[in-house]
Amino acid sequence: MPERFLGIDTSNYRTSAAIYNAETGEWVNRGGLLTVPEGAIGLRQSDALFQHTVRLHEKIEALPQGEVRAIGVSTRPRAVEGSYMPCFLAGESVARSAAHLLSVPLFTVSHQQGHIAAAALSAGKLDLLDGEFLAWHLSGGTSELLHVKCGADGLPDCTCIGGTTDLAAGQLLDRAGNLLGLPFPSGGALDALALTAEPEKGFTPKVNECKFSLSGMQNQVENKFKSAEPKQMARFALETVANAVIKAPEQAREQYHCPILCAGGVMASQIIRARMNKRFGGEISFAEPTLSGDNAVGVAVLAAKLCNR
Repeated sequence: MPERFLGIDTSNYRTSAAIYNAETGEWVNRGGLLTVPEGAIGLRQSDALFQHTVRLHEKIEALPQGEVRAIGVSTRPRAVEGSYMPCFLAGESVARSAAHLLSVPLFTVSHQQGHIAAAALSAGKLDLLDGEFLAWHLSGGTSELLHVKCGADGLPDCTCIGGTTDLAAGQLLDRAGNLLGLPFPSGGALDALALTAEPEKGFTPKVNECKFSLSGMQNQVENKFKSAEPKQMARFALETVANAVIKAPEQAREQYHCPILCAGGVMASQIIRARMNKRFGGEISFAEPTLSGDNAVGVAVLAAKLCNR
């Protein structure tokens, strides 16, 4: 049987399905953002679940046909007790039904574990999944610095050792984008605008034991909006986030002497990536932008890993 694995991920803002070939390393991901009303900065879970239900079959039908050895699906945001979001039920329902009809194994993982696996694949460092490393998961709803090792179940065992104590980095950037009238999610458009600006130092949040607050930074961004051009405000917001996400792993590496892997949509920012590359050099790896945001490739990678244990 060919080494093809199906991955499904129905996160809060993107419907995704992917095929991963474990023999060749090739992958195909079909994903699309959910529709968010103009001017809004989020979706109710009921609306997200409905849109996933309507759209998931289109993503699966757009994949190349053929046999699959197993199916992987994300069923919750993080692999911790109490982690739950209704939007993941859309993917889980389809995955369980398909696995039953095809008589293939089904593997359930967390959305966060999928992000980490996708970043490792994209960076050409799948071997990290069998070792120990630090991972930044920076997205619209999550800003966690993780200590990761291979768990007894073969999946990434993630322990949060730092990150934001309130507002997520993606939320700060989306709110900055909303002030500028950019579409939601705003990260890509905000980054493109910021790249046209003059250099900015940004604000430097206080980082203590790898943790920091970004809620106060929203006031700084709003003040910048009132006093500067839109492109300078965009640059200020991104540099502010970069200042925090550089300092936290600096502190963490005083205890954990291991490489850093960056995952999540916020890490697609050219400005943040350039800053972190300058600071950490060869000790840091990134997913390509396509696999930084929500996708189902990492879920399929983990299905292959578990199936071949």
